[in-house]
Amino acid sequence: MSATPTPDTGTLPVIQPDLDDASAASDEATATESTHADRPKLFRRILGSLADPVLRILVIATLISRVGRGIFLTVTVLYFTLIVGLAPHEVAIVLGAASAAGVLSSLAGGWLADRTSAKRLLIVLSIVDGIGLVCYVFAHDFVTALVIAVLVGAVEQAANSTRMAIIARAFDGESRVHARAVLRTVTNVAIAVGSGIGAVALLAGTADAYRWIIVGAGVMYLAGVTQLVRLPAYVDAPKRVATEAAVITTATGSTDVAASARAERRARRAHSPWRDPRYLALSALSAVFGMQFGVGEVGVPLWIANDTAAPEVLVAVVLILNTTIVVLFQVPLSRGTHDLRRAGRVSALAAWLMAAACLVYAAAAGLPAGFAAAVIVTAAVTHAFAEVLSQAGGWGLSFELADPVQAGTYQGVFSMGYSLGAMVSPLFVTSTALTFGFGGWAILAVVFLASGLGTWAIARAAAAKAALPQPT
Repeated sequence: MSATPTPDTGTLPVIQPDLDDASAASDEATATESTHADRPKLFRRILGSLADPVLRILVIATLISRVGRGIFLTVTVLYFTLIVGLAPHEVAIVLGAASAAGVLSSLAGGWLADRTSAKRLLIVLSIVDGIGLVCYVFAHDFVTALVIAVLVGAVEQAANSTRMAIIARAFDGESRVHARAVLRTVTNVAIAVGSGIGAVALLAGTADAYRWIIVGAGVMYLAGVTQLVRLPAYVDAPKRVATEAAVITTATGSTDVAASARAERRARRAHSPWRDPRYLALSALSAVFGMQFGVGEVGVPLWIANDTAAPEVLVAVVLILNTTIVVLFQVPLSRGTHDLRRAGRVSALAAWLMAAACLVYAAAAGLPAGFAAAVIVTAAVTHAFAEVLSQAGGWGLSFELADPVQAGTYQGVFSMGYSLGAMVSPLFVTSTALTFGFGGWAILAVVFLASGLGTWAIARAAAAKAALPQPT
């Protein structure tokens, strides 16, 4: 419903700003909050957060670029069908291929962020992303649309992983999860604004209107780059990611370059997420729970239109409800989820809420229009809070359970899981809920409950292990 994170849609810190600067920033944030005490608490917290230079830059860049994303999301499917002339199955192939490309690029983006400047990488990827969106105006058939969509999908997910690596290094503890929550809130606001702008093309209905609005979306992406160039150097990985990498010397005292390189590669492998079964399990379970976005984006609209008596306009109402709840509650409900036990409890609560939402959605079938609409709204509100809580718990665990030596690679693996979930969720949702009705919704409820409680079990075990005395 809201932008999938990539979940719109970090790890552990390696380098932090000077503590005096951080203290000054905190003081400034406190002063700002007291000065604007009459403002709503949510916006006071966000404004206070902007005292941090990295978060301020990311928020402004996100606000600009995601308006462009909202524009594009609004017109994409209709542009492909009405202007380019693609058949519905061709549109599905194009969008599915773009998601598939994002699976591998998520991992590649995080991997590169550990081995090159994450700042420069994010700038380059954002520029290519903006140019790629503009290139959609040159799509005139299935093949060109497919090529452009795959490129844009791959670059978009690589940029998301890089951004997560930057957050992992620039913040620590609760401030990391808070930064993700603020950025997701801003993303939803910006996409809502962009959707309103995109409606202009829908009202005009001409090919030129669609193409000019898509060019505008690409330009908004490129405009966001003007902020990214101001990111400080400490968002990059250290020169040597393996902090204890050996420097091997010969008997004469000279450095054995080849042996040192081999030692560093061994150190990198030792810190690889692929050798961390706990993190792989977390990523897999988060990917499964991430299919709840497919429920909102595919399952609920089709369920309303084909299997209930509720009016189709309810699809828009559900979208607005979801966006509103994310904007209002993502920041406050994310507080404290850097703590492993709290992140686990939040994930468990999200699991029960999502399971309940599935069963309530199912109950709308066969009811009169008014009752069906009320039931669907109830389910949508429950679903939205499950989404907010699952994101908060997932962010906290993805940061805290990762090895700080390879922040980008760990976040790439976590993001790749979400990309896999996004790729398979439309098929999974349609083959369960939309095929078997109540029984299919019950299957979804069990899947979400199992994945959420599995995440809770991982968090609880990790917290217990962390509480044990460490050998000296």
